[in-house]
Amino acid sequence: MTSGVAALWSARTSLRILVRRDLAVKYQQSVLGYLWSLIEPLGMGLIYWFVFGVLYSGATRRHLGDAAGSYPLFLITGIFAWMWASSALTEATNALTGQSRLITTMNLPRQVFPIGRVTGRFAEYLAGLPILAAIAILYAAHGRIHPGWNLLALPLAVAVQFVLLVGLALLLSAGNVLMRDIERFMRLIIRVLFYATPIIYPLNLVRDSGMPAWLKIAYELNPLVGIFQLHHAIWYPDEFPDARLLTVTVAGSLLVFAVGWWSFRRLEPAVLKEL
Repeated sequence: MTSGVAALWSARTSLRILVRRDLAVKYQQSVLGYLWSLIEPLGMGLIYWFVFGVLYSGATRRHLGDAAGSYPLFLITGIFAWMWASSALTEATNALTGQSRLITTMNLPRQVFPIGRVTGRFAEYLAGLPILAAIAILYAAHGRIHPGWNLLALPLAVAVQFVLLVGLALLLSAGNVLMRDIERFMRLIIRVLFYATPIIYPLNLVRDSGMPAWLKIAYELNPLVGIFQLHHAIWYPDEFPDARLLTVTVAGSLLVFAVGWWSFRRLEPAVLKEL
């Protein structure tokens, strides 16, 4: 792994070029361009705010606690981070199959291609942070939130999420070359993960539910649960994951990264042969 990371670092310029190319190709024929990376999550946030903030406002307020008065910010924070995760996993799954000519002709570490997809979607996430900050400033001016040291949860959330997504991207991209059903299967998994992760609802809604204890434990073994708690904790300190959940999240993300990297290296000869 050490030699592989060193090779990847030496190819960082090529990685940057690939990310720029992917972003340019994605938006070159679009009138709104990068604004689409903002419109989609904002539109989703508006829909979920109408459902849970208007139609079911009573049930939502009972479980949100301090976040009830700024529920749109709670929603947008989770959805922006989710768009990075879901888009990265979707595009990384076919990162090798969709660039077979480049992969077989360029002398680059093959990990560059799936990691490039994760990095490109991260750039879109960064583009949305000013919008998120503007909404937060609006609520802070009205005393609905009180930013402080909890803002430091942002770099931790981003770092852990990036590690997890890179591990999954390496695993999925290599596996999809050998089993093309993975790409179709991921569409279902991503949809399930959206509702099985505290993005539009608080974690205490699950903890206070009548689900069996073993199911609650299994739910929190998902590293995304702790990651999205970190994202929400940027504005709501009470949402910061406890020591157990934070340990599970960080350890799980590192484990996924290690498994993804190891699997990619082991499958690389078969992948190149198939491509």
